[in-house]
Amino acid sequence: MKPIEHIAIIMDGNGRWGMQNKGNRNAGHSQGLKTIEKIINQVLKKRIRYLTLFTFSTENWKRPKSEINFLFRLLNNFLKKKINELNKKDLKLKFIGSISKLDKNLAERILKTEKITQYNKGTQVNIALNYGSKDEITRSFKLIKKKKLKISKANIEANFYTKNIPDPDILVRTGNRNRLSNFMLWQLAYTEIFFVKKLWPDFTELDFNKIIKQYQNIIRNYGAIN
Repeated sequence: MKPIEHIAIIMDGNGRWGMQNKGNRNAGHSQGLKTIEKIINQVLKKRIRYLTLFTFSTENWKRPKSEINFLFRLLNNFLKKKINELNKKDLKLKFIGSISKLDKNLAERILKTEKITQYNKGTQVNIALNYGSKDEITRSFKLIKKKKLKISKANIEANFYTKNIPDPDILVRTGNRNRLSNFMLWQLAYTEIFFVKKLWPDFTELDFNKIIKQYQNIIRNYGAIN
């Protein structure tokens, strides 16, 4: 079996699920959080080293303020209630993206969570929050210029939020949308992409494991001939 180091997920469809099932977008975000916990447990079972979850993009600020506030409260409460449980599972949490625009309480919670879990050796869960790939690439070039470094592939990657994290082997996008939505555009160059029709709250452990099996049957040549 091919080793899987890193799986990235665009968790699309929470709002639509909430409207279809509860008449409320926020209900979908709450339900989607339950799916996150299920998938984290699957990743732990399979001893996959990295899981990256696209949680809130740089473009999501265009959403209604009430929905944005609910999302951030949901995340803050999750980190507050679950930190001990996550720590016991030896999970390391890392946030990628700019936290400067976030509410002070949430930003402090994020830094506290990273500090508590920083020495854990299990799966590293990367939470992409206020993240946009174009922003990340632009930021990298600005840092290279500021540091007076040579522009090279290595230096560009060394100034990404994802530095020292291997590129994803697999990208899963739920919600019946076949696009990348400004997510890890550089890192996904040779990633196997799986688009799923189900909305994120309906995505199951079985769906996840089917994708893993499909991936195992793919021959990856990275531009060469097998």
